[in-house]
Amino acid sequence: MTTPPTTRPARTTDEVRAQFPALERRHNGTPVAYFDGPGGTQVPRSVADAMTDYLLHHNANTHWVYPTSVETDAALAAAREALADLLGGRASEIAFGANMTTLTFHLGRALARRWSPGDEIVTTQLDHHANVDPWRRLAKEHGLTVRTVRFGADTGQLDMQDLAQAIGSKTRLVAIGAASNVIGTINDVRRAADLAHAAGALVFVDAVHYAPHALVDVTALGADFLACSAYKFYGPHLGVLWGRQALVEELDVPRLVPAPDDSPERLETGTQNHEGMVGAAAAVDFLASLAGAGTRRARLEAGFAVLHARGCELLERLWSGLREVPGVTVYGPPPGQPRTPTVSFVVRGLPSEQVARALAERAVFVSNGDFYAPTAVAHLGHARDGVVRAGCACYTSAGEVDRLIDGVRDLARRSA
Repeated sequence: MTTPPTTRPARTTDEVRAQFPALERRHNGTPVAYFDGPGGTQVPRSVADAMTDYLLHHNANTHWVYPTSVETDAALAAAREALADLLGGRASEIAFGANMTTLTFHLGRALARRWSPGDEIVTTQLDHHANVDPWRRLAKEHGLTVRTVRFGADTGQLDMQDLAQAIGSKTRLVAIGAASNVIGTINDVRRAADLAHAAGALVFVDAVHYAPHALVDVTALGADFLACSAYKFYGPHLGVLWGRQALVEELDVPRLVPAPDDSPERLETGTQNHEGMVGAAAAVDFLASLAGAGTRRARLEAGFAVLHARGCELLERLWSGLREVPGVTVYGPPPGQPRTPTVSFVVRGLPSEQVARALAERAVFVSNGDFYAPTAVAHLGHARDGVVRAGCACYTSAGEVDRLIDGVRDLARRSA
């Protein structure tokens, strides 16, 4: 992780934690420490309040003339503006859907109508399969070829030489994750995008794990399409898709004839999750409230700088603490490399589920398995049992990190 600009936080960790009712929960008499954020973060009170207010006072379908419908139109337009500020795009380029996976399948169907048998798609071993299997399915249906880029199990980094060799004159799309949801690696998306565009290919970026930890800038990344999920950055279960407007308007998207045909609504099927869209906007405003002043984008830049600095501190503490435990193997790039504060590890002699269950008894909630990235986990050598994953969020404290390390140390000692 690179050094962030100096920013004075507007809220301490304790002040941030006070916004999350979930942190009041106790398990076996102990306050819960949530390290399951890579699978879905907890939600601040402001997000729940915004969704409740919409449902109780403004709930309606869109594009009619009575007040609640007009209010709904305004709320959804505001949601697009908020997500545009988060991603660095325009409101007319923000589409919503059930989740990132559904949006990717839908976009893929539209893209594939432009491709021919023998065309190629490039994916990576490091990616969540939401950015792999939709493209594999299209390849099967349309006679396309999928090329897969390797990553180093020892470094946690994509093999950029392999990526360059995989992209050629037949490449139509490079699908790449901005960050690994398993080991936290932040990929050099801009370099991949430059290679893709030089070959005349488009770039689809999975930013689901990246967006909670680094402020997205679709232009700087060189993306043509980018997807993320609000429930990974303190919002409700909802998917978000940004697409360059000119490209979106060219696509032959599967849609109902009477449905809106303008960008971005042409990418959306059926009635949307209005309260979810409102909640996603509230999550963006929560992130913007963490630091700084000025426009929402400027406040987001300051807030993410604060999150980055805190994340670096927590990562260093977690990484170093786990590596000092005999019998524990930690995966991913070390602190100081581009990465998120998400760490996967195994304890020698213990199945990952047993580790997760034992930590849960101590009110430390971690995830285990392959996290829908089975290719990456298999490449680490844990196809059968998976790994344990712990992710730090904006509400994670140093004391909680120490509790996790202590719990793992006790488990490793007893299993030795």
